[in-house]
Amino acid sequence: MHRILAYASLLLTVFAPPVLKAQEGRSAVAVIQSLIRSKDYDQALRKTRSALRRTPNDYRLWSFQAIILSKTDHKPEAGVAFEKALRLAPNYPPALQGRVELLYEAQDAHAIPLLERLLKINPGDETAHEMYAVLQAKQGNCSAAITHFRSVSKVIANHPASLEAYGDCLARAKESEKAIAVFKQLLVLLPEETYPKYDLATLLIDCKKYGDALKVLEPLLVADQSDPDILSLASEAYEGAGDTPKAVALLRQAIVLSPTTADYYSAFALLCLDHESFQVGIDMMNFGLQRIPGDASLYLSRGLLYAQVAEYEKAEADFRTAEVLDSKQALSSYAMDLSELEKHQPEKALSQLRAQVKAHPESARHYYLLAELLDRDISGDRPQALKEAIGSAQSALKLKPDFVPARDLLARLYLRSGQYALAAEQCHLALHYDPADQSAIYHLIMLLRRSEKSEERGKIPELVKRLSALQQAARQQETDRKRFRLVKE
Repeated sequence: MHRILAYASLLLTVFAPPVLKAQEGRSAVAVIQSLIRSKDYDQALRKTRSALRRTPNDYRLWSFQAIILSKTDHKPEAGVAFEKALRLAPNYPPALQGRVELLYEAQDAHAIPLLERLLKINPGDETAHEMYAVLQAKQGNCSAAITHFRSVSKVIANHPASLEAYGDCLARAKESEKAIAVFKQLLVLLPEETYPKYDLATLLIDCKKYGDALKVLEPLLVADQSDPDILSLASEAYEGAGDTPKAVALLRQAIVLSPTTADYYSAFALLCLDHESFQVGIDMMNFGLQRIPGDASLYLSRGLLYAQVAEYEKAEADFRTAEVLDSKQALSSYAMDLSELEKHQPEKALSQLRAQVKAHPESARHYYLLAELLDRDISGDRPQALKEAIGSAQSALKLKPDFVPARDLLARLYLRSGQYALAAEQCHLALHYDPADQSAIYHLIMLLRRSEKSEERGKIPELVKRLSALQQAARQQETDRKRFRLVKE
């Protein structure tokens, strides 16, 4: 993070002259100021501590001590001294500024209320506006950040980190054109850096300005380019501009450079779906699964490609595998201790979770987890476990009807038990609560494939298309997530 302005360097010029103090007090303050200006910090600190023994409630002296400690790299002690000064004089600008600077250097959000206090005292403090905006952006409060960035737009024109944070917030607020203008400023400021070009190209692609994005990216596409993210982003821009062969070539290059990055395979699958090159896509997914066999997104992508060539048995198998892998991730996201399962002791884990369900009868999460663990352990000769899993999932949904993962699980359990109408009902309810629920869509694909009605089976292509669109949206989110990953502090 760049240093916007060293507040402490200004503090000695803004100390109010002592009023109604003894001559000795005035002399002590003047001597300490002089010592600090001459960088005789050891002597200044001795004088300050001596003066504080005589007048321990002098907030100016505590501020002096804090400045000296800060300049001699005793930051924690400096922070304590500034806090002491602020307890004695909460709105004393030099102490506020000094404490803010220390907190800002650490990107500590505790600086925010102090900056608000400073801005009430001096609404024209541009440094405070900029610091406040940067910290609010870091906290994700882009509305507040944008307002303050705008108030100092001329000041931040030469501050790369502030421009970057401003542009990011504008992009998040869907003010894309303004964000593009900010990133163009950043590019002019840092013409030799890569990350402004990457960020600007990402925004231009979001706005479907593919030609403009390529103008930014093409200088980066040198023969020895080793950053697969840049190649993948350029692939997206070339595809948008209608140059599919170039898009495919760059994406293949990205995969070669990083063969264990699932996102590149998913992007390749989407290209194949768009251009009806289904077998090419299947072959690439096979290649990817050899390298990252536990990735759910690759199974889902291959399942979509199989569905397009009417190999529904293989598609269904891939969808099931993707769902099993996703369910494991869902369990871990609840931070449950599944170590017993990992040690191949499912009975002990189930016993423990059943006990937790009894202890927490109003917890939808515990019922859901019990159903998930039972589902892992269900086999053809264990109908009682299937019945218990269904009952547990139903209990979770009674407590929390909008619990979409539980509806997906119950649909899967109904499918397993041959209760297809009930499974379809759960899919539609899940999509009611979350229209982007991919599990519900591929469950419906499985269900419609079993239908004897041709009009029902005729709905499968539309569902496959819908699932492909969701995969494309997920791909876009991943591209957005990578924005700013190249920032150099």
